[in-house]
Amino acid sequence: MALVTFQVLDGLEMGHVFADLPTPINIGREDDNHIRLNDERVSRFHAKIQEDAGRIILTDLDSTNGTRVNGHPIRMRVLQIGDQVLIGRCLLLYGSVEQIAKRTSELAAIDPPIASGPVDSETKSSPDLQDSIDGEPELPGELFPNGAPTLPSDLNLGQAADLSEVLNFIHSRLLRLLLIAQQHGGTSRKLQAAYMSVPPAAWMQLSQLEADMAKYLRALSDPKDG
Repeated sequence: MALVTFQVLDGLEMGHVFADLPTPINIGREDDNHIRLNDERVSRFHAKIQEDAGRIILTDLDSTNGTRVNGHPIRMRVLQIGDQVLIGRCLLLYGSVEQIAKRTSELAAIDPPIASGPVDSETKSSPDLQDSIDGEPELPGELFPNGAPTLPSDLNLGQAADLSEVLNFIHSRLLRLLLIAQQHGGTSRKLQAAYMSVPPAAWMQLSQLEADMAKYLRALSDPKDG
């Protein structure tokens, strides 16, 4: 029996984490589902997740509006860590924070970022720029090695609302970028429809960042005890 985790990126359950659920798992609008999504576009029993020989398999249960993985409609799909599952208006990220981080490191090791496009003579004359183009870019170290910082605990209602507005703005822009990338090549290393492709490791980091933003927004909107 496998344990799976989904982080909700968008939808009414945005920011919720369905953590370590044992398979099999039902997803749908009814209360009897293990993952209940409050959305009229979600069927009563929309999809099922099962484990077979170590693989996690998502199956659409002939839902009215279908299921998409990384922007593509599917009937059955073997899920990979970092896959984005769209059910109704609800966008779910498959994998925990730890699983996403591990997969990001693996992808970065086997598929380092590359520069695309021609290199002009002026660029060639700069050793620093050329080194960045020939190999991995010289990026700064991780600013938050221990993960996302916690929200301040002493915000009044107005401050919480102001911070929520800022986070909502960033969240909506990130979500739009992710959806555009899905429609125009996703993690492909080719240029499609004049859109720049997204390296797999960067895609994984963007997905987790969107999940972190969703959790912040959920925490800000939840009523405080007492």
